[in-house]
Amino acid sequence: MAALIPLDTAAILAQAPANDASTWTVVVIFLIVAIGFIALFLFVFLIKYFNLYVQSVMTGASVRLTDLIGMTFRRVNPNIIVRSKIMAVQAGLTDKEGITTRALEAHYLAGGNVPNVVRALIAANRADIPLSYKRAAAIDLAGRNVLEAIQTSVNPKVIDCPDPAKGRQTVDAVAKDGIQLKAKARVTVRTNIDRLVGGATEETIIARVGEGIVTTIGSADSHKNVLENPDLISKRVLEKGLDAGTAFEILSIDIADIDVGDNIGANLQASQAEADMRVARAKAEERRAFAVAQEQEMVALVQQNRAKLVEAESQIPMAIADALRSGKIGIMDFYNLRNLQADTEMRAAIAGGGGPSQARTPASGQP
Repeated sequence: MAALIPLDTAAILAQAPANDASTWTVVVIFLIVAIGFIALFLFVFLIKYFNLYVQSVMTGASVRLTDLIGMTFRRVNPNIIVRSKIMAVQAGLTDKEGITTRALEAHYLAGGNVPNVVRALIAANRADIPLSYKRAAAIDLAGRNVLEAIQTSVNPKVIDCPDPAKGRQTVDAVAKDGIQLKAKARVTVRTNIDRLVGGATEETIIARVGEGIVTTIGSADSHKNVLENPDLISKRVLEKGLDAGTAFEILSIDIADIDVGDNIGANLQASQAEADMRVARAKAEERRAFAVAQEQEMVALVQQNRAKLVEAESQIPMAIADALRSGKIGIMDFYNLRNLQADTEMRAAIAGGGGPSQARTPASGQP
């Protein structure tokens, strides 16, 4: 029978045990590698999640292991969520208040500050301030510091008016008597949780208080009244309800300092007098220029009339000559006229009238 088996078949049968051994070797190596990867994964898993899972179980936070694994795929930091949930549970806040693992994850994915919201809820619970998780998350997402708001609601804060950071140190106003007063105020406010979303900020409070100070001082008959009773400013400002529409409730307005400034009324009167004097000078200069122009016109008019007189005098000799030629006057009449002229010139010279040359009459010409 052995002689009947081909040589090739015999060679294959001889190599079969060796091939099986190599195949089993490959399988064993693959299994070892797979078990190594699984062990490495479990090791990493234990390092990353086991500690958090144990903490949640021991504190009663009830964060499931599957939730921890899912947070990684949802790009949520499990440390923040677990520790925030532990803080809430340890403070006595349960899932009934809406602080669930899913809610914390949703707020984290929305860009909110989860630990800050939880701390704010804890502070509100301790201070008996009604604040739900939904409202706290909305305040946080609106850009407000909800924890600071709760702290301000419990411990009111003081706002300086005006804000020194803006560059102004006092609020300046002028009383009816013209005296300037410089005032500084301190406003004590408390956060109004109901108006925190959509309410105006501290800048609005400062602006309204400054406006109230200016109005109160401006309506005073004398600056002395304000200096004697600074509380008039506080009372009138508080009566106006300046905290309407803001995120704060004004508790008190205290005038920290008030000083006397310049005499604005006197300065304004002096400036007005200076302006009036300049106007009067301008008008006087205008009148002087008009008078000079009128004088020059009169001088020109006199010269014009003198020219007319000279022209008229030049016609008198011709008229006398015509009268002599026509026989209307005689030679004796002409000599009598010359004698009368000479007598007039003599009398003018005696009286100091400027000499004979100025006393000549129009009849002194020759025919």
